[in-house]
Amino acid sequence: MLITFLGTGTSVGVPQIACECAVCCSDNPNNKRTRSSALIEYGGKSILIDATPELRLQALSAGMKRLDAILFTHAHADHVHGLDDVRIFNMRQKQTIPCYANSEAIDDIKHQYSYIFKDTQIGGGKPKIDLIEAAGVFDLFGTKVTPLPVMHGALGILGYLVGDFAYITDASEISGKTLELIQGVDTMVINALRFHPHSTHFSVDQALEIIAGIAPKQAFLTHIGHNIEHEALSAELPENVFLAYDGLKLDI
Repeated sequence: MLITFLGTGTSVGVPQIACECAVCCSDNPNNKRTRSSALIEYGGKSILIDATPELRLQALSAGMKRLDAILFTHAHADHVHGLDDVRIFNMRQKQTIPCYANSEAIDDIKHQYSYIFKDTQIGGGKPKIDLIEAAGVFDLFGTKVTPLPVMHGALGILGYLVGDFAYITDASEISGKTLELIQGVDTMVINALRFHPHSTHFSVDQALEIIAGIAPKQAFLTHIGHNIEHEALSAELPENVFLAYDGLKLDI
């Protein structure tokens, strides 16, 4: 299984518009973060986690040639506003793309992208997607996928366990039941927005506490804000924890 971090930034990206802080002005490419998304490849299939506003640029940078499914964590703008760009894969592959999400996210996507589901003039093309509720464990091209319910403030969203790879973003609370599902997982990804607490996202310390309890072989921090400098934080992390960056690839 090959994992590519397409984006590792928070909802406004890094650099942040009109900001002149040291990280936003940094020349280090690892401090330049598009909105958080990941690509999972195995068995000749490509599965996207979230469709960010930069999906086109992320796909070009990663050299994406196909897209076979999307796993949506939730329907906030930074996670779904690249959905229209999947139509190029419909055209190339001549197939509908299955998209998994919880029921609330499905309703939101249908509202935000109502033109997809209406009988309207096609023009330059519309995404052809099949929205499927991720209500329990399902098989995705021969690999078991387990939805991981977590809380994003007061909003219930999903992380995903794909094989032995766990991906959780935008979480501020994880139930004991979900923690049991990922206990001792091989590779774990979790959000770490900033150093001080936030009402809807884990801080760095909170993420590290969750990782310590799960005890994965390796863990990666994502959904990172502009107050975290890549090299500085990387030097302070435990030996099995890493700060992810756009374009990072993991062969697991």
